[in-house]
Amino acid sequence: MFESLEDENIDPELLRELRAFREAHPLPDSLRDRVPTPLYHYYGKDIWEQAAAALLCGKNLLLAGGKATGKNVLAENLAAVFGRPAWNVSFHVNMDAAGLIGMDTFENGQVRFRPGPIYQCVKYGGFAILDEINMAKNEALAVLHSALDFRRVIDVPGYDRIPMEPSTRFIATMNYGYAGTRELNEALTSRFAVIQMPTISPENMDRLLAGQFPSLKKKYREQFAQLFFELQKKCESAEISTKALDLRGLLDALDLMRTGVPVVAALDMGITNKAFDSYEQGLIRDTMALRISPRLTRAQLFEG
Repeated sequence: MFESLEDENIDPELLRELRAFREAHPLPDSLRDRVPTPLYHYYGKDIWEQAAAALLCGKNLLLAGGKATGKNVLAENLAAVFGRPAWNVSFHVNMDAAGLIGMDTFENGQVRFRPGPIYQCVKYGGFAILDEINMAKNEALAVLHSALDFRRVIDVPGYDRIPMEPSTRFIATMNYGYAGTRELNEALTSRFAVIQMPTISPENMDRLLAGQFPSLKKKYREQFAQLFFELQKKCESAEISTKALDLRGLLDALDLMRTGVPVVAALDMGITNKAFDSYEQGLIRDTMALRISPRLTRAQLFEG
């Protein structure tokens, strides 16, 4: 991870502070398997420096932005570079306080407390990655207020008051406009340092594709990158829905092509078929046909 940050030209002083943080907060062997090993690297010097500096200052982060901006990738990368165990919480409308903190359970003839992900994160100094935080009801999130502000404690009714281990951090993500999302209340939002995540730049898209598919020929790497940006423009002009703007889908399609799936079928599986309207699918396929020949084979796309 540090090599990738050095390649990103991250401020050397910030890298020194990151290493000092890891040395100051050693991790027990029992928790090492919870430290993420990122499949993808987040590319973006300014965002990296803002996020790392905020966490080093003891702040919690809210990563807000549209689809395909790398919110979860950055959150996982941050947990990895800080060397902290991560607890992922995917929010939904039925999430309640017990699902976050823990609940009573009957075990061996006795009532016992079964700790939830937030309880464990606070106890062991982990990074809590709160995915799609604006999907949850505000009353469920109220239980986090004392952990997110200056008090830095969790009260477990009927059990104990748990002070947060100093290395504990919360990283929340949120998309705009998804079905089931809502506005975060001001009390919760004020407890985060907020970063508006930008869309991936052409330069960073090229780096991402080169890193994930080193055998993909440069001219085709450029074509697939341009395909993504053309779909993005069509989404912005409301010609197609954002269902087709799927960076994960593009990477999945390239993975399928690398294993021998025909180009059109791979792009359909990764991108086109995620839009269920036949007219919209036609527009997406037309855009693809202008960039990517359906007759391309794996041997033509990839070296070796």
